[in-house]
Amino acid sequence: MNAGAAACEIRPVSRQDVPALVLLCAEHASYERAMPMPVDIAEGLERALFSPSPRLHAWVAAGHGELLGYATATSAFSTWQAREFLHMDCLFVREGRRGDGIGMSLLAAVIAAARHAGCAEVQWQTPDWNTGAARFYRRAGAIEVPKRRFFLPLDDCAESCRASDSD
Repeated sequence: MNAGAAACEIRPVSRQDVPALVLLCAEHASYERAMPMPVDIAEGLERALFSPSPRLHAWVAAGHGELLGYATATSAFSTWQAREFLHMDCLFVREGRRGDGIGMSLLAAVIAAARHAGCAEVQWQTPDWNTGAARFYRRAGAIEVPKRRFFLPLDDCAESCRASDSD
């Protein structure tokens, strides 16, 4: 284990971590050139993480009194395998801490949770341009499958969906 990873603790996120997690999410979204986050992200994360039936699993890397990175995952079902899998939605380590082994430790926490849940696999995606992340995932033993990811914002869909219904 790298000294940087040894100097931090990988643990499940706590309610007290949510404000710092929101800041990490904002850094991550900016890094990935994503759309702005909703203003109510803290409330949405708290609901997803801490409801009686949590929909989101999250781990943080904590060290030196701050959060250095995080990983999140949700359970999903593979029709073709007829088994659950864990979808890793995010894995992010703050700039300046990358290469310290923290990312690999976070990934190990996600993998351990998937194994504990009896999942068939862990799946995720990363932007095409993020060659550093692709290299990291390949080093971890991940298999790359080319796909395109689409999303349809439902708030904006009403007009365009109706238009395509008439085609």
